Amino acid sequence: MAMNAKIILVTGASDGIGKQTALELAQKKHHVIVHGRNKEKSERAASEIREKSGSDTVDFICADFTSLKEISEMSVVLKNKFPRLDVLINNAGVFENNHIILPNGFEKTFMVNHLAPFALTLQLMDLIRSTVGSRIVNVSSMAQSGSIDFNNLNGEKYFDGYQAYSVSKLENVLFTYKLSRLLKNEDVTVNCLHPGVIKTKLLHAGWGMGGANLHEGAATSIYAALADELQGKSGLYLMNKNREMRSSAISYDQKVQDRLWDISLSLTGLSY
Repeated sequence: MAMNAKIILVTGASDGIGKQTALELAQKKHHVIVHGRNKEKSERAASEIREKSGSDTVDFICADFTSLKEISEMSVVLKNKFPRLDVLINNAGVFENNHIILPNGFEKTFMVNHLAPFALTLQLMDLIRSTVGSRIVNVSSMAQSGSIDFNNLNGEKYFDGYQAYSVSKLENVLFTYKLSRLLKNEDVTVNCLHPGVIKTKLLHAGWGMGGANLHEGAATSIYAALADELQGKSGLYLMNKNREMRSSAISYDQKVQDRLWDISLSLTGLSY
């Protein structure tokens, strides 16, 4: 690796914004780990990124984020293979119009968009703590909800695809702020962001529309991962690359943050 190169894991990087983010980080000569659900697709994405970037430090790893078992196995592989993790970009996400209950009992949007990055991050904390100035970047959305019903996290009472997605994006922010509070005395920062309205499969599935290009979609994640001026800054919500913005009013409620945190620990069987 080049001197000062960082080891960076990008989840959901086999296509879309995640793949573009991984490509541009590889072009900057960082060691990039491409995560995807499908082995062939992830391997192909990593190969394409190596070819386009001219970098030979592009790896891939697979795990289905509908499975806590696969997430746990992925974290073990990463801890065995890498000495540290400088940046974790939790980018993977889904939009589901239908109410899908997974074999583990969780609604798919809730599982993939919140419980998966929650579980992965906590299980990688030892690796993240192994480097000075490490960063956790959570990709949220300006579509984040202004409220959360803790009795409907699985769509038990009602389900709407947009509402479920919107709540999951609020959960990303609540998780960011809670973890930032817990890590305030450590050399680890946690920030979240809105990538923009970007032309992706997810945008088309949810809104049936196009958007800006993938380069613009990757810009804020790359800024959050690498910008010198963010060193030591934590608990931020970013958009338009480098603008610090206000997230939903409810996201700043520490009681709400704490409740989601406790529920998430219980559901994933993890401790912190």
